[in-house]
Amino acid sequence: SQGLILGVYSKDKDDDVPQFTSAGDKFDKSLSGKLREILTLSGPPLKAGKTRTFYGLHQTVFGEGQGLMCVCGQDFPSVVLVGLGQKAAGVDELENWHEGKENIRAAVAAGCRQAQELELPSVEVDPCGDAQAAAEGAVLGLYEYDDLKQKKKAAVSAELHGSGDQEAWKRGVLFASGQNLARQLMETPANEMTPTRFAEIIEKHLRTASSKTEVHIRPKSWIEEQGMGSFLSVAKGSDEPPVFLEIHYKGSPKAEEPPLVFVGKGITFDSGGISIKPSANMDLMRADMGGAATVCSAIVSAAKLHLPVNVIGLAPLCENMPSGKANKPGDVVRARNGKTIQVDNTDAEGRLILADALCYAHTFNPKVIVNAATLTGFEAGVSVGASEVPRVPRETNLPCDVCPPGAMDVALGSGATGVFTNSSWLWNRLFEASVETGDRVWRMPLFEHYTRQVVDCQLADLNNIGKYRSGGACTAAAFLKEFVTHPKWAHLDIAGVMTNKDEVPYLRKGMTGRPTRTLIEFLLRFSQDSA
Repeated sequence: SQGLILGVYSKDKDDDVPQFTSAGDKFDKSLSGKLREILTLSGPPLKAGKTRTFYGLHQTVFGEGQGLMCVCGQDFPSVVLVGLGQKAAGVDELENWHEGKENIRAAVAAGCRQAQELELPSVEVDPCGDAQAAAEGAVLGLYEYDDLKQKKKAAVSAELHGSGDQEAWKRGVLFASGQNLARQLMETPANEMTPTRFAEIIEKHLRTASSKTEVHIRPKSWIEEQGMGSFLSVAKGSDEPPVFLEIHYKGSPKAEEPPLVFVGKGITFDSGGISIKPSANMDLMRADMGGAATVCSAIVSAAKLHLPVNVIGLAPLCENMPSGKANKPGDVVRARNGKTIQVDNTDAEGRLILADALCYAHTFNPKVIVNAATLTGFEAGVSVGASEVPRVPRETNLPCDVCPPGAMDVALGSGATGVFTNSSWLWNRLFEASVETGDRVWRMPLFEHYTRQVVDCQLADLNNIGKYRSGGACTAAAFLKEFVTHPKWAHLDIAGVMTNKDEVPYLRKGMTGRPTRTLIEFLLRFSQDSA
């Protein structure tokens, strides 16, 4: 049996009749107005994001066993109505997103999950006025990581209802599938998602996406030749060999067109090293490669969309583990550009591996450099020395919100990705893309005030943590800036948006893959502007 999901707008007045979308109106007319009549009798008006399901409508309208036939000739024994909120909803200047699109994503996701509960093998989805947003809601809403479970939820195939904008629907599927790839990479246990395995998965996806791609899985010997001492200092604590993943998508018709370079932090498990983290919820640190997951997934999606742009992705991949070979607090390491770094906290390792990757990014003469990292999330004392962090006894089953919160998580929570950039031009384009996708960004300060706190160092050119407890996300960004000379660079701190409890209604609990769709939209708009 097949299900049908139809949208319903909120009433403007209490005495108004339910207002369907155009697809809903057409379907209601095929029932001689009975769907609207039954909805009115079934209870209070349908609120945004809520669902109401009707079964066997054919029995009500045509009599027992005759089947309900819509205009497309398809039988739908189960019809799920979803609340879309106000019909005229557009860009909300205070919320910094398109409210109408977000309402569609949330509503369609709720409808698809309802169909999944009913174990319907397939559903047709009302485009609800925006087929791309509807597709994103369906694909994102149905995803759940169950790769390692024997018992899985019923698989549901979602397709566009009617002969609407198929191109927009396909684009939405690609955007959401890109985010789901990042979610899968982030959610997979660290013993399964090693640096080598991560690189192999991205290589497979990228080569399948387009013939205009190159993949270089650089081994430890290459990393040593490049003089990436900062990266290697983190990797040496683990028995898992490090990998420097370099991927190219050459979509521009001009082969020599300078690329955009995306850089992603790829710590496949972060114990904190010698500055070890509390045990409670340390398992979440399997997703500390979220930066690498999101930028690589965005490039795979760009290749599938055949965008006319050249993009390079760089991902330094390793584990951060304690051992006899690991970094020790007070050690000094040398980065690719020759700068020395005093490592006072081994749990501030993300910036160490990114430093070398950012130096390498400049060798491609890029148009822009964008890096993404779970840089200041669940890290013990990331903004101060570990000895300054009070270690409060805690039960291992306490929820994550009692663990030491990271600087970016404290600043913005899960509401938006923090963006530190030296270019207002680049900021505006990232912001515009985020308004479209609903996966928001917020600009953070990159003041010299914070730089002074990391360059004031006793033994080296830089310290990997700031002098003071406050402003940890800002001092982390200031540290990275010391390895950037490009005038168009942005650092995206995605620590606060790494997981979802119930904040984003169209994502289930778990790793989010944010802000993959915003990065894809940024690439899409960049390619259109350059055309």
